[in-house]
Amino acid sequence: MSDKTKAWNVALIQSDIILGQPAQNRERMETKMEQAVSAPEKPDVIVLSEMWNTGYDLNQIGSLADPDGKESRAWLASFARTHGVHIVAGSIAEKRGDKVYNTMLVFDRTGREVASYSKIHLFRLMEEEKHLAPGDRAVKFELDGIPSGASICYDIRFPELARTLSLNGTEVLFVPAEWPHPRLHHWRTLLMARAIENQMYVIACNRTGTGGRDVFFGHSLIIDPWGEIVAEGGEEEEIVTGRVDLGLVAEVRGRIPVFSDRRPSLYEL
Repeated sequence: MSDKTKAWNVALIQSDIILGQPAQNRERMETKMEQAVSAPEKPDVIVLSEMWNTGYDLNQIGSLADPDGKESRAWLASFARTHGVHIVAGSIAEKRGDKVYNTMLVFDRTGREVASYSKIHLFRLMEEEKHLAPGDRAVKFELDGIPSGASICYDIRFPELARTLSLNGTEVLFVPAEWPHPRLHHWRTLLMARAIENQMYVIACNRTGTGGRDVFFGHSLIIDPWGEIVAEGGEEEEIVTGRVDLGLVAEVRGRIPVFSDRRPSLYEL
């Protein structure tokens, strides 16, 4: 790993979402991304929240979703290439055939799409399973040669996914979300647990504002492999920034050799 990539400046776009208005949401998101790249400490990675293009307007999601993600992919790739920044583009409502998926898109500094991940675990309390199709695979990718993994909102309640990614070398887990009140304690605790038990960075971007009956509390987080909070947002719209020391993962894994001490043959009854 070169000196250039031993650390990342990360910007989390913690924003409200206008329900069912993809064009307006894209315009708002692009404005905030322009603000992020204009900061004195330009980010290496920009992270967006879950379903930022439509919000949870599930009753109309079939007509609102981006067909094959083409429009979103085009402008995100162009933005990444123009500004030389990685974009973990939260997730969008993406229509593929006659189904709609909750899909994360990831672009590198050159504008190349390096990953897409559709949410595996659909959240029944928001009736996702009635309107969205689940993804069928875990996804690992690299940014600046750093092994990274994808997880969306409810996925973090399933430690098997994060552990599978970490066992396959993942050092940074990205988590876009729409996580509402009153479950702030769950949000913070689960994210810290995923960081500690897998000895990896967890970078989580949550939305703010109100959608239907739900109030979303922000508190986007960057958590290091010790479980220490590097940066945390409040409950309003803001760009949450923090610096990620990518060499810390190997240091922590070397000091407490969790992966070497695993005994998987005993984990089945």
